[in-house]
Amino acid sequence: MARTGLGKGLGALISESSVDLNPAVEINKSMGSLKSPKDSNLPSAIQTDENGTLWIDPSLLKPNPKQPRIEFNQKQLDELCDSIKENGVLQPIIIEYVNDDLFYIIAGERRTRAAKMAGLKKVPVQLRKYDEQKKLEVALIENIQRADLNPIEEATAYYNLVQMGDLSQDEVAKRVGKNRSTVANAIRLLKLPEDIQKALVTGQITSGHARALLMVKTDADMRVLFGKIIGSGLSVREAEALADNYNNGGRAVIKKAGKKPSKKDPDIALFEQELRNLFGVKDVNFKGDTSKGSIEIGFTNKDDFDRIYNVLLGNK
Repeated sequence: MARTGLGKGLGALISESSVDLNPAVEINKSMGSLKSPKDSNLPSAIQTDENGTLWIDPSLLKPNPKQPRIEFNQKQLDELCDSIKENGVLQPIIIEYVNDDLFYIIAGERRTRAAKMAGLKKVPVQLRKYDEQKKLEVALIENIQRADLNPIEEATAYYNLVQMGDLSQDEVAKRVGKNRSTVANAIRLLKLPEDIQKALVTGQITSGHARALLMVKTDADMRVLFGKIIGSGLSVREAEALADNYNNGGRAVIKKAGKKPSKKDPDIALFEQELRNLFGVKDVNFKGDTSKGSIEIGFTNKDDFDRIYNVLLGNK
């Protein structure tokens, strides 16, 4: 079966690959007077305005079963809700008819959620008809164009396209307007353990960190590297260097036996704590003893520096 490239964007995908039952002509902030459509082919729940725009109660709209996005940022939804209260829904929501009480959202779930939050009783829509693969493609492309998907959602969507359409990664890349390496690297993220995937979704690690973890050959070393990334705040370059070290003889899971650090004098430890309290910083280190040594005071920002400066000079 011939496959057409769909990397031109959502507009090209919709116009080339969907059945338009009645496209919206113009979207206004005020919908004006609504009436039931004369076109008997339209569902009874749809109403039209004088411009031919289709409107529907958003409570009848349900998420696309093939929607790749799972997470929705509440702050962004609140901002979109405020915009909709002020300006209305300016871009029609693309929907598919199921029955008179149910329509699937093919593209525009954020707008639908925000419109419900804003209390709208009607939203502008376009009716389309897609097969299951096309539903996923449309939703994926819309989200990618708006950079709305987290890395795991995007990876899962690419993988589902590969499986559902029996496509190669190169074919998927052409359909969504991405490089093949982008699609391949994204799908590789699904090989990570579930907890590491979750850390990627929540932003504890970046996609670069995730790729460094995938470089590691053993699960045990991957676990140790993951702990170091989270615990020590390693940069991507540092994580890659450690991964390379583990793969070339460095053992992440075996620590060399060494001398235990000598226990610090209780009086010096107390003195260090008093200095931390005095300067309002966490990093104070006393080296040597009371006859000879040095005191290091660490700071992480200008406020810390100014406070230390004023304390040392006796300024109030």
